[in-house]
Parts: sequence; C-alpha cells; structure tokens
Amino acid sequence: MTGMTIAAAADELGLSADTLRYYERDGLLLRPVPRSASGHRQYDEPDLRWIRLVTCLRATGMPIRDVRRYAELVRAGEGNEDKRLALLHAHRDSVLRQLAEVTAHLGAIDHKIGLYEHKLDVLEQSA
Repeated sequence: MTGMTIAAAADELGLSADTLRYYERDGLLLRPVPRSASGHRQYDEPDLRWIRLVTCLRATGMPIRDVRRYAELVRAGEGNEDKRLALLHAHRDSVLRQLAEVTAHLGAIDHKIGLYEHKLDVLEQSA
C-alpha cells in the first residue's frame, strides 16, 4: 500500500485527520509525510506502523515530550539504542505501576460486586 490519503490513513488507524496533522506538526513522526504533486499527504505502510506505535505509547500514558524524544532518537539512526531502551524501560515501569494500581481498584470493585450479589442471593432465598 502506497500513497494513502490522510482521510484513508485516519480511517485505517482509527484516528482523526487532525490527530495525524498534530503528530506531524509536533515532531512525533519519523519523517515528514511525503506529498503528492497536488500537495496531499501520502502515507505508506512504514508511516502507519510508526503511527500505531505512537498511538500505543500515548494510550499507555507516555508524555508527548518522551514520544518526541523517542522519535528523535530513532530518526538519529544507529548508535543510541541504549537511550531508546532506557526510555522504553522507564515507560514500561510506569505502565506496570499504573496497571498494579488499576488492578487493585478493580479488586475493590469486584469485592463490592460480590457483596451486593451475595446480599441479593440471600434476599431471593428468604423470599
């Protein structure tokens, strides 16, 4: 697939065209998106793969500045893999902390559900 318009890319990625423009404008992409002769953006598969990764990083709470830094490191090429790895490890640690917190909250919700279900079962049995 080559030459996907911004509308088609947005549809494919489940994002808005405004989000794609923002990612490009804010330095989150690996390269400027190529343009057709008429000036329309033309996304290709590597662009979409990268945007999926950016979306994943953002969805897991990575700050824009860190996504931008990661993109800068990737754009710089080989020789900085240790910095990329450190950035990703730090983000992974953050995601694991968030996951533990959400899991604990889910446990509290499950406990409350169990109490209400038990109470309703007791009421049904006594009726």
